[in-house]
Formats: sequence, structure tokens, C-alpha cells
Amino acid sequence: MRRITDLVFDNSYARLHPAFYEVVNPTPLPDPYLVAFSPAAASLLDLDHSQAANPDLPAYLGGERRLPGSEPIAQVYAGHQFGVWVPRLGDGRAFLLGEVGNGRGESWDLHLKGGGQTAFSRGGDGRSVLRSAVREYLCSEAMNGLGIPTTRALAIAGSDFPVLRETTETAATLLRLSPSHVRFGTFEYFAARGEVGRLRELAAYVVGRHFPETAGAANRHAAFLGEVVRRTAHLVAAWMAAGFCHGVLNTDNMSVLGITLDYGPFGFLDDFDAGHVCNHSDTEGRYAYDQQPAIGLWNLARFAEALLPLMPETAARDALDGYRVEFAAEYGRLMRAKLGLILEHPGDAELVRDLLMLLQASRVDYTGFFRELGTERGASPGGAGHEGWQAWRRRYEARLAAEPSRARGAEMSRVNPRYVLRNWIAQEAIEHAQRKEFGRIEEIRRVLAAPFDEHPDFERYAEPPSTAAGEIAVSCSS
Repeated sequence: MRRITDLVFDNSYARLHPAFYEVVNPTPLPDPYLVAFSPAAASLLDLDHSQAANPDLPAYLGGERRLPGSEPIAQVYAGHQFGVWVPRLGDGRAFLLGEVGNGRGESWDLHLKGGGQTAFSRGGDGRSVLRSAVREYLCSEAMNGLGIPTTRALAIAGSDFPVLRETTETAATLLRLSPSHVRFGTFEYFAARGEVGRLRELAAYVVGRHFPETAGAANRHAAFLGEVVRRTAHLVAAWMAAGFCHGVLNTDNMSVLGITLDYGPFGFLDDFDAGHVCNHSDTEGRYAYDQQPAIGLWNLARFAEALLPLMPETAARDALDGYRVEFAAEYGRLMRAKLGLILEHPGDAELVRDLLMLLQASRVDYTGFFRELGTERGASPGGAGHEGWQAWRRRYEARLAAEPSRARGAEMSRVNPRYVLRNWIAQEAIEHAQRKEFGRIEEIRRVLAAPFDEHPDFERYAEPPSTAAGEIAVSCSS
């Protein structure tokens, strides 16, 4: 196991043409202190868990010291934000420190968020606040616990340095990990500028490092697009099955690897509402829960347009045509598993659709319902006398009768979580952290890292929010 100063950097992205980034150092966070450290994420770097007690760690996390071998850069990209084209974005508060390998042959980007201004800050201060750092730290580790592809969060450093958002808050940095931070918008940036050579260079880099299985295809760029389409469809299906709302599905927040990227005003469903909008900045509801599958395809279409200089339009259309098929198949598989079904039958999609309509009509807690469904008690969204529920239950029981006999309840408990990161839980962790009481963050992280297990001492984290907690608002500043 390694110390933080023993990490070996590769920095392949920094060896690309300078048009891909700005070389820039983080602005040190004044008087930093450690807020959180994830042993699970540390293991991805073969990093000794005892490094959480390293007195120098906050200085590295806060940008005061540079990790030996790292080469900080800010990546450039563009994007469609709430459907509006923005030709130049980029890392306005984040720094790619470089790539670190582990003993399993994996490579992980180290990405420091909140490290100060870059050429892409667009007038912003380049800082993250403690509130947003805690939310991303907990949610990325929670999503990993659920088995949903995601960036990971290694550690948070805090500071008493004031930062103005809706109110005055305190600054923090988050060190996150990902195999890559290349986005749909990275390709859009060079395509919009007509820089086909740079577009080709970027595609060769991404395909070579992350999609080697497509390199030998007759049209490797079309094969690459097809794989991004497949991964994105499966990712959005996983979000939908888990009741997760991303909140800001701009093309610059979409990873070409099909992993959850850029946590902000996210939310997990409490009382089921298909049209739930988790981001109060999203006044038009563009990124509502039930719009996520369509937005996934819309964003992929913009990505495909960026790749058109590298492939025939017919090939791009063929790749995009696979999205609906892949999404429907994966979402169907996941929802059947949540219902305890392993065989695929005609009518399954209708069974799921009608169930969700019942859940919405009765405002039933989404996570709690599916967890209860696999128990001896079962679950009833409308009570025993609800005619719609009774009719659905008869159909469900008939469907179960067509399944092979097995320990269905145990199987369902392995796919229906007991715990998700509800907004009230994140808010509680934030309020403790703001009082410099950091133990609550680790407690919650440990529970959410094993969300399918029972945690008798922490049963309250399985509860839906109180009326007051349900009113917690999150926005793009989150």
C-alpha cells in the first residue's frame, strides 16, 4: 500500500496538444483541514487507508502542495446547457492532476474540484462549497454501492474561507476519481470549431485507452459511438430503476464512458412522482425524472453530430437507433429483478407501467415499496381495500406463478436497496460538517456503501423524509 506522495502519475492527457487544456495550478485553500476520506476509493489507488491521518494530506487536497509527478491542467470542452449551445466551457473550478495506475492494471484520473480559477471560470470564483462537496462525496460512493457506474470520491478538504453562493458558505475541495473525465462536450468543442484534426486526435486517444475492442472494427468511430450509446442507455436505465434524478443532464455533464458524472442538484425519489424535478433551477422541467431517457438520446444525438466528420451519417444514425432497444431491454431486466422475476414474458412492461401509475396515484415511497415487496409482509401502495392495487396484485401473483421456484425474497433484497442518499440524509451530514462534526459523514458513507444490507443501528436512514425535510431545495449551486 502506498502513501499519498508515492502515487505514480502517467499524465497522458497532458501529452495531447495544448488545445485540449490550460496548464494551471490550483489556488491554495487557506488553512485546509480534512473533512472526509473514503477507504474504499483509496483502495482503487492502492493507497494506504492510514493516509487519512497524514497531517500533510489536507495541504495536498487543498492545492497548497503538488503531488509529486502530477501535472495540473484544466480541460476544455463545450456543451448544450438546458438545450442551449455554449461554445466554450471547460473546467472552471476543477483540475486534472494526472492519472495514477494500480496493481490491477487500472488507471484513474485524479480530479480536484474547487481548486480556484482557471481560464474557463467565466467570472466565477473557482471554488466549491462544503455543502456541494459533501453531497458529491456521499452520492458517488452511494451510487457505487448500488452498482451504478460513477465517478468515485477519495477525500474532502475544508476551509473557513468564505464563498458567496445564495448565502455565504465555506470553501472545500473534493478529490474525485474516474478512468476519464472526457465528456460529450469535449468532442463538441472541437467539432464546432471545425478542428477535425483535433477531433480525430481526441477520438484516437479515447478509443485507444478506453475502447480498444472497437479499434479493429471496419469503422472504428462508428463502433465507438455504438458502444457509447449502449453504455449510456444502460446508465440511464440504472438511474430510472433506482429512482435517481441527475438534475443537470447537459452534454458537458455526460461521460463518454457511460458513468455518472458531475453531481449537483441530484435527488432520489421519495414519494413516487414520474414528473419529479429535483433541481429548482430547472424551471421548465427539462431534466425531470421521466425525461431522463429522452434526454439521454438527445444528448447522444449531439455527440453523434460531433463525430460526423469521422464517419458516414448513416453509420451514426444506425448507432443512435440502438439506444431505445438497449434502454428498453436493460430497464426491463432491472425492473423484472426488482419484482423478483427472472424470465421475460409479454406484458411485463405493462405490469411495471401500471404499478408505477399506482405508486404515483398513492404517493408511495419508491425505495421503501420495492424493499417491502420482497418481504413476507409484501407492500401495498393503496391499502388492502384499494381496488386498483388488488387488481394489480392478482396480476403480479399470477406472473410469479409462472416463475421457477426459488428463494425470491433473498434475491429481491439484493437488488432493492434498503438505503439511498435521500436529501434529508445529505442535509444532516452537511449540517454536522458545518459544525466541524465529521463523523456523521463517515457513518452515512458506510451505510450507503452496503445499501442492500440491514444496518440495525442505523434504521432511521431508511426512513422517507419528514414533511419539513421534503422541502429541502437543491439547485445548480448544489
